[in-house]
Amino acid sequence: MRILGLDIGTKTIGVALSDEAGITAQPLKTIRRSSLAKDLEEVFSTARDNEVEKIVAGLPLNMDGTSSSTTGFVLKFVEMLKKAGPFPVVTWDERLSTAAVERLLIEGDMSRGRRKEVIDKMAASYILQGYLDSLKHKPQ
Repeated sequence: MRILGLDIGTKTIGVALSDEAGITAQPLKTIRRSSLAKDLEEVFSTARDNEVEKIVAGLPLNMDGTSSSTTGFVLKFVEMLKKAGPFPVVTWDERLSTAAVERLLIEGDMSRGRRKEVIDKMAASYILQGYLDSLKHKPQ
Protein backbone atom coordinates (compact mmCIF):
# COMPACT_ATOMS: atom_id res chain seq x y z
CA MET A 1 0.00 0.00 0.00
CA ARG A 2 1.55 3.29 -1.11
CA ILE A 3 1.04 6.36 1.05
CA LEU A 4 1.64 9.99 0.09
CA GLY A 5 3.16 12.30 2.70
CA LEU A 6 2.66 16.07 2.66
CA ASP A 7 4.44 18.96 4.36
CA ILE A 8 1.92 21.75 3.78
CA GLY A 9 3.22 25.30 3.82
CA THR A 10 1.93 28.67 2.68
CA LYS A 11 4.25 28.81 -0.36
CA THR A 12 5.02 25.16 -1.06
CA ILE A 13 3.83 21.62 -0.38
CA GLY A 14 6.55 19.03 0.11
CA VAL A 15 5.57 15.60 -1.19
CA ALA A 16 6.96 12.18 -0.28
CA LEU A 17 5.96 8.65 -1.25
CA SER A 18 6.21 5.34 0.56
CA ASP A 19 7.37 2.14 -1.06
CA GLU A 20 4.66 -0.42 -1.86
CA ALA A 21 5.32 -2.32 1.36
CA GLY A 22 4.79 0.84 3.43
CA ILE A 23 8.20 0.56 5.06
CA THR A 24 10.24 3.47 3.73
CA ALA A 25 9.47 7.01 2.62
CA GLN A 26 11.28 8.81 -0.19
CA PRO A 27 11.12 12.52 -1.06
CA LEU A 28 9.20 12.98 -4.32
CA LYS A 29 8.74 16.64 -5.22
CA THR A 30 7.86 20.14 -4.10
CA ILE A 31 4.65 21.75 -5.31
CA ARG A 32 4.75 25.54 -5.65
CA ARG A 33 1.44 26.83 -4.28
CA SER A 34 -0.71 28.85 -6.68
CA SER A 35 -4.45 28.50 -6.01
CA LEU A 36 -6.42 26.13 -3.82
CA ALA A 37 -7.97 24.36 -6.82
CA LYS A 38 -4.61 23.91 -8.57
CA ASP A 39 -2.89 22.81 -5.36
CA LEU A 40 -5.56 20.18 -4.68
CA GLU A 41 -5.46 18.92 -8.27
CA GLU A 42 -1.65 18.63 -8.15
CA VAL A 43 -1.84 16.59 -4.93
CA PHE A 44 -4.63 14.36 -6.28
CA SER A 45 -2.87 13.92 -9.64
CA THR A 46 0.34 12.89 -7.87
CA ALA A 47 -1.62 10.47 -5.66
CA ARG A 48 -3.40 8.89 -8.66
CA ASP A 49 -0.20 8.66 -10.74
CA ASN A 50 1.52 6.80 -7.90
CA GLU A 51 -1.46 4.57 -7.02
CA VAL A 52 -1.67 5.93 -3.49
CA GLU A 53 -4.24 4.58 -1.04
CA LYS A 54 -3.87 7.17 1.71
CA ILE A 55 -2.50 10.68 2.30
CA VAL A 56 -0.65 11.69 5.48
CA ALA A 57 -0.41 15.43 6.14
CA GLY A 58 2.02 16.85 8.66
CA LEU A 59 0.30 18.78 11.46
CA PRO A 60 2.37 21.67 12.84
CA LEU A 61 2.10 21.80 16.63
CA ASN A 62 4.01 23.69 19.30
CA MET A 63 6.42 21.74 21.47
CA ASP A 64 3.79 21.52 24.23
CA GLY A 65 1.28 19.98 21.80
CA THR A 66 -0.87 23.07 21.40
CA SER A 67 -1.83 24.52 18.03
CA SER A 68 0.80 26.64 16.31
CA SER A 69 0.23 29.73 14.18
CA THR A 70 -0.07 27.51 11.08
CA THR A 71 -2.13 24.64 12.51
CA GLY A 72 -5.46 26.15 11.43
CA PHE A 73 -4.17 26.84 7.92
CA VAL A 74 -3.03 23.22 7.53
CA LEU A 75 -6.26 21.81 8.99
CA LYS A 76 -8.32 23.85 6.51
CA PHE A 77 -6.26 22.44 3.62
CA VAL A 78 -6.64 18.91 5.04
CA GLU A 79 -10.43 19.38 5.22
CA MET A 80 -10.44 20.44 1.56
CA LEU A 81 -8.40 17.33 0.67
CA LYS A 82 -10.96 15.17 2.48
CA LYS A 83 -13.98 16.86 0.88
CA ALA A 84 -12.64 17.12 -2.67
CA GLY A 85 -10.79 13.86 -3.07
CA PRO A 86 -11.26 10.12 -3.03
CA PHE A 87 -8.35 9.42 -0.66
CA PRO A 88 -8.47 8.96 3.11
CA VAL A 89 -6.41 11.73 4.74
CA VAL A 90 -4.85 11.58 8.21
CA THR A 91 -2.69 14.09 10.05
CA TRP A 92 0.60 13.31 11.74
CA ASP A 93 2.52 15.37 14.29
CA GLU A 94 5.31 17.14 12.42
CA ARG A 95 7.03 18.81 15.38
CA LEU A 96 10.70 19.45 14.61
CA SER A 97 10.54 17.80 11.17
CA THR A 98 11.90 20.76 9.21
CA ALA A 99 14.49 21.54 11.90
CA ALA A 100 15.68 17.91 11.96
CA VAL A 101 15.95 17.77 8.17
CA GLU A 102 17.74 21.13 8.03
CA ARG A 103 20.28 19.89 10.58
CA LEU A 104 20.90 16.72 8.55
CA LEU A 105 21.40 18.70 5.35
CA ILE A 106 23.80 21.12 7.05
CA GLU A 107 25.76 18.20 8.51
CA GLY A 108 25.87 16.76 4.99
CA ASP A 109 27.52 20.03 3.90
CA MET A 110 24.70 20.92 1.50
CA SER A 111 24.73 24.52 0.28
CA ARG A 112 22.02 26.90 1.48
CA GLY A 113 20.61 27.21 -2.05
CA ARG A 114 20.37 23.45 -2.51
CA ARG A 115 18.84 23.02 0.97
CA LYS A 116 16.12 25.49 0.02
CA GLU A 117 15.31 23.37 -3.06
CA VAL A 118 14.91 20.08 -1.18
CA ILE A 119 13.88 20.96 2.39
CA ASP A 120 10.11 20.68 1.84
CA LYS A 121 10.11 17.27 0.16
CA MET A 122 12.67 16.02 2.69
CA ALA A 123 10.44 17.23 5.55
CA ALA A 124 7.49 15.41 3.92
CA SER A 125 9.62 12.26 3.81
CA TYR A 126 10.54 12.68 7.49
CA ILE A 127 6.85 13.11 8.43
CA LEU A 128 5.77 10.11 6.36
CA GLN A 129 8.57 7.93 7.77
CA GLY A 130 7.39 8.74 11.31
CA TYR A 131 3.88 7.68 10.36
CA LEU A 132 5.10 4.46 8.70
CA ASP A 133 7.23 3.61 11.73
CA SER A 134 4.21 4.05 14.00
CA LEU A 135 2.26 1.50 11.94
CA LYS A 136 4.96 -1.11 12.58
CA HIS A 137 4.50 -0.73 16.32
CA LYS A 138 0.70 -0.96 16.37
CA PRO A 139 -0.69 -4.23 17.68
CA GLN A 140 -2.41 -6.19 14.91
